[in-house]
Amino acid sequence: MDNKKRRGLNFDSRAVYTPPDPATKSISPPIIMSSSFQYDAEIFQRIVDGARKEVNIYGRCGNPSEYQFEEQMMMIEGGDACLATASGMAAISITLLGLLKSGDHIVCDWTTYSSTHEMLDHRLTDYNIETTFVDTANPEAVKAAIRPNTKVIYFETIANPSMKVAAIPPLVEMAHERGIVVICDNTFASPYVMRPLEWGVDIVVESATKFIGGHSDVIGGSICMKSDILPADFLEQIRWNTMVKLGAPLAPFNAWMLSRGIQTLSVRLERACKTAAKMARHFEGHNKVGRVWYPGLESHPQHEIAKAQMPKFGAMLTFDVGDGDRALKVLDNLELSCFSASLGGVRSTTQIPALMAFLDIPKEERLEMGISDGMIRLSVGLEDADDLIADFDAALALL
Repeated sequence: MDNKKRRGLNFDSRAVYTPPDPATKSISPPIIMSSSFQYDAEIFQRIVDGARKEVNIYGRCGNPSEYQFEEQMMMIEGGDACLATASGMAAISITLLGLLKSGDHIVCDWTTYSSTHEMLDHRLTDYNIETTFVDTANPEAVKAAIRPNTKVIYFETIANPSMKVAAIPPLVEMAHERGIVVICDNTFASPYVMRPLEWGVDIVVESATKFIGGHSDVIGGSICMKSDILPADFLEQIRWNTMVKLGAPLAPFNAWMLSRGIQTLSVRLERACKTAAKMARHFEGHNKVGRVWYPGLESHPQHEIAKAQMPKFGAMLTFDVGDGDRALKVLDNLELSCFSASLGGVRSTTQIPALMAFLDIPKEERLEMGISDGMIRLSVGLEDADDLIADFDAALALL
């Protein structure tokens, strides 16, 4: 099946289908565990002539297992190109460093993953790249923050951990009118829940470690694009000019694991989204829980926007139990759910964002992001919904 025909399939079929290996006809792609590849005169000449992705040069420059993952990600994101990276943060860093130069400016949502926020607020400033943080759910605030040297508008599909959802069309319109590139981190949603490229976003980054891999056993990232603003070969440019130079390729075994994870993405997320919605409704009526943040709840500030953009709403939710001590007591007494740093796996995982991922960000900034010490973030896995609810109810009863 060629790519044109594959693109015409529904999402589940695109995720599952991979072409058989040309050499062996295996329906499971082989893992090419090689750091080096043998040249001959023809291959050497093709490299000299610039056909670098058409041949295998060196593991840091690309690998057939990595290309297989890129092809699958391109299909499920609805993109025209994909670049695989060593991690989600590598995807974000390589994208920004490949796009920006000294003197450029970024408009970014206040609430982003802590490492993203710190990179923008502390590391890129060393290179004279400045960021203005605003509420991207307010298009007028974004518009007011744009400068003549603004090159990027950056936000998350579902913000970590506030679950904020920005309306994409007005951001894309105001950006493209000015030649600004729109970048969206789609990690909390995954391509099953939301495909921002279909809404006009130029570049989508994913921490494939999370829902793409889906089993808490592999690290990787991806950059996908579909843009009228950027050149068609932009990702190949940053492959060679940025990623290869920084040394952040995706390892072959990790690429194979992530490709396998894509094939079960639909069935995993379908179950997890339904359970997350049920748990959000349960927590909303719980006497030990304050506010609940989940895009599928009518009480969510951007519920109507979320319903239009991603009617499955996702497998992530957040709720508040008052303060950090109470939050820790709940999580330390869970038996079924795992108290852990990450998300997106088959096991439900929890964390206290303010005192874990966002600990290095000053408290006043955390509060401006909407992150309180009593906030608990839950990544819903594949356990039985009633068992998860019983697990949380038992822990909440101790407050």
